[in-house]
Amino acid sequence: MPGSFQLRDYQRDAVEATLRHFRSSDEAAVIVLPTGAGKSLVIAELARLARRKILVLAHVKELVEQNHNKYLSYGLEGGIYSAGLKQKQSHHQVTFASVQSVARNLQDFATEHSLVIIDECHRISDDENSQYQQIFAQLRTFNPQLKLLGLTATPYRMGMGWIYRYHYRGFCRSSEPKPFTHCIYELPLQYMIKRGFLTPPKMVDAPIAQYDFSLLNANKFGNYAEAEVNQLLVSHPRVTRAICEQIVDLAKTRAGVMVFAATVKHAHEICGYLPEREAALITGATANTERDELISRFKVKQIKYLVNVAVLTTGFDAPHVDFIAILRPTQSVSLFQQIVGRGLRLAESKVDCLVMDYAGNGFDLFAPEVGQPKPDSSSVPVQVFCPLCEFANIFWGKTDEEGNILEHFGRRCQGTVEAGDGSIAQCDYRFRFKECPQCNAENDIAARNCHQCGHAIIDPDDQLKAALKLKDARVIRCAGISMTESNGRLRVIYHDEQGQELSELFDLHNSKPRKRFNDLFGRRFGQSLQPRQFNSVDEVLAVSQLFTAPDFVVARKSGQFWRVQERIFDYQGNYRKAHQL
Repeated sequence: MPGSFQLRDYQRDAVEATLRHFRSSDEAAVIVLPTGAGKSLVIAELARLARRKILVLAHVKELVEQNHNKYLSYGLEGGIYSAGLKQKQSHHQVTFASVQSVARNLQDFATEHSLVIIDECHRISDDENSQYQQIFAQLRTFNPQLKLLGLTATPYRMGMGWIYRYHYRGFCRSSEPKPFTHCIYELPLQYMIKRGFLTPPKMVDAPIAQYDFSLLNANKFGNYAEAEVNQLLVSHPRVTRAICEQIVDLAKTRAGVMVFAATVKHAHEICGYLPEREAALITGATANTERDELISRFKVKQIKYLVNVAVLTTGFDAPHVDFIAILRPTQSVSLFQQIVGRGLRLAESKVDCLVMDYAGNGFDLFAPEVGQPKPDSSSVPVQVFCPLCEFANIFWGKTDEEGNILEHFGRRCQGTVEAGDGSIAQCDYRFRFKECPQCNAENDIAARNCHQCGHAIIDPDDQLKAALKLKDARVIRCAGISMTESNGRLRVIYHDEQGQELSELFDLHNSKPRKRFNDLFGRRFGQSLQPRQFNSVDEVLAVSQLFTAPDFVVARKSGQFWRVQERIFDYQGNYRKAHQL
């Protein structure tokens, strides 16, 4: 292979995984490689192997140029289409382009392309009017089988969660459509560090002072209103000064320091406390020529401290950086990892990278929590096996002192199974569900329409509100259930907080009421950890204390008696449940 670059084993594996996937599928795929793992080399090799036109997209000119240069190192020729780089070439077989430039000039891409590679693909949204989606739509008009390949170190997006559905190791990240269908290759950050491909981060939780951003409300992208942040920071000038003094002290043995500020005003304040001739500031308003000059001076160590506001999180490569100071809040796991990633590249005599989080973001760099938010502070990850496919799910849950699972909050199995046509699909098993009144199919507890028949599923709040208006209806907030035998049948008694009761009978000798009982209670037996089928009253009574109670029970008057009409399990709504304050 011409050029001075040779692929590492994992880079070859990523290339082979791509070829293998697209030989059998046109579904969009993503490769996950940590910052510094050499995504541009993987892109260059895929471009070298291509026989038809391909487009390589990036969101900043630095990445466009970096990916293009790696491709040139193979001794091959490719075009650049980027206003920021003052080149607009679209006639080459391989074009490296900025998203913004292509979206503004779609007429220059009115030809057939076989593949689009998207660097930093976690930036893609599901908005059909976004620049990315406009480009994909344009290219699909000339090739409906267009293949999309994304590369990223952080395969999740604030407000969206995971950007793909199925992982090649056999689990499902989402039941909903995502920008990418499959993750076809992933390399953990720990792998890179243990094998000496990246610098170990030294996460130090010993700031001399720290900001408290906990009272501020973040938007859907995990960011905070600038005015609110500035107002908070103005009231804590001593905190900023103390932080900067510690940064300067810790930087005495460091080669390059990147400081991530919360706002432009905050960044100027920080610079005022740093050594004047050793610090520089870059914001979104910094002119390109000045920005390029400051970055060049930083890379040759003429500047020691580089302060920035939300502009150097991706596409920035200065291997000598060995100190990351985070003075900005974020709820975005992806952004936090991108920030820390700026300091993990290898450099001569570099031993580690010091990371100081002065904003109390508190993310786990190696195992970030993505997806369902933590229900409460006492929740911990628990392993729950699926009764259907036996996949080992990881859900939020609660355990006793010995580590035994008391309950979990998982809804649907995350495992994948092979569908009838040979494709991959998510396992159908649901630990928590709402039953369709029309076809009895199990749906997610937040579903409004049945996924099977499309029938509208009444919102639990609407059910309760309607029942409370009726004179012949009774609604109880269920605090627990008990079970007894009554003339050969099973009596289930629902107890509310005030001592009131409702009950109903199940004749387990007959198939229909037995199936109904098992659908309601057997499926949820043992906090959904061990669903069972029960065939007799004796079987039920032997383990009656392990059945899950509904949150609300609705009954209607029938003569002199109350007949149970609805049992609402796994309730999430505006009404208070039993034992809640």
